[in-house]
Amino acid sequence: MCIRDRWYQRRVHGDKHSFNQIYPNMNTIDKPSAWTFIDQQAYDFPDGLEYTPVEYIWIGGTGQDIRAKTRVYPRKITSLQEIDEWNYDGSSTYQATTENSEIRLRPVKVVRDPFRRPHGLLALCETFYGDGSPAPANFRNIANKIMTKAAAHKPWFGFEQEYCIYVTKGTYKYPLGWPEGGFPMYQGPYYCSQGASFAFGRELVELHQRACQYAGIMYAGRNAETLPSQWEYQIGPNEGINSGDELWLSRYILLRAGEVFDLDVSFEPKPVKGWSGTGGHCNFSTEKMRVEGGFAEIESAVQKLSAKHKEHILISGEGNDIRLTGKFETSAYDKFTYGVGHRGASVRIPNHVAEQKKGYLEDRRPAGNCDPYLVTASLVSTVCLDGEHLQELLDAYSAFQRRARLH
Repeated sequence: MCIRDRWYQRRVHGDKHSFNQIYPNMNTIDKPSAWTFIDQQAYDFPDGLEYTPVEYIWIGGTGQDIRAKTRVYPRKITSLQEIDEWNYDGSSTYQATTENSEIRLRPVKVVRDPFRRPHGLLALCETFYGDGSPAPANFRNIANKIMTKAAAHKPWFGFEQEYCIYVTKGTYKYPLGWPEGGFPMYQGPYYCSQGASFAFGRELVELHQRACQYAGIMYAGRNAETLPSQWEYQIGPNEGINSGDELWLSRYILLRAGEVFDLDVSFEPKPVKGWSGTGGHCNFSTEKMRVEGGFAEIESAVQKLSAKHKEHILISGEGNDIRLTGKFETSAYDKFTYGVGHRGASVRIPNHVAEQKKGYLEDRRPAGNCDPYLVTASLVSTVCLDGEHLQELLDAYSAFQRRARLH
């Protein structure tokens, strides 16, 4: 009897066997506990010696790959301004040719390193060619210009980052908790679930939360999602460019935490055909939306977003068209919709926002692998700047895609 038949037998006809008997390969994490791992990451030196290991983090040429390397300073570093620019080989990250491969790293945000306590730092960097032009996948540069121009609007963002946890065996990869080569019970019991039969990977999730909080990232919450081995965490609210910075840093920390358990993480929009996809919903507000009478501003923003739906969809994440099908709590890829409390709409206005007549909106279109700089900058451009710089964003992304196809 195949896995799907056994699931059907249990769900429709009832089955005398326990869930674990039906699915004996529901693997769990068997590695160091998240409860103690963070506390064990001491990075001590003999008396009188002070060193600061700084992890330089940047986005590689695919726009999805997070790269990093360490530089150890023979002194105590206490601020971003004390961290030097550095460089790397762009020909090994799909961003340059061998003949002109050096790309500059310019630190833009620094946080505590949860994996090298208490001295280590994580430095998020922008990337530039030798002539000063942004390297491929550096969308932060243009996004920061947009955020600076719209600073008076005080835009806030909160991301809901979904992801899936994977086990790798040789060249074969499958979601944690799934029978190798088969399927678990269909989605239904996994969302916000408890228990070893439904919630897979909680130790990794817990380690990620603690690591983000130690780093000082605005980690707001988390929950298990509808696809088994799929989780969501929330980052924010953050203002302006800091929202994209913190989401990228949280992704880096998640990938590093996965290494502790020999697990991979994927942000791909549709991990398994026929199951729920992976989103990167973005909650957005301006100062005028958050004060009394702000609901009119929210309605105005929705109309502006409706008029620019095609443009926003283009930069909502690679492969997002296979996720936005109108099913599994998604909207249709080619049609803008909105509604109060409507999780099948492009933009949802939460019920409490409609009741209080102020607050924020939720853009449910972005995929889990979206670039948060593109998503937040496009929202600000459309809503706060009446579309100014939106075409510039689209042109930068189109140029990036053309170059990526060559590699």
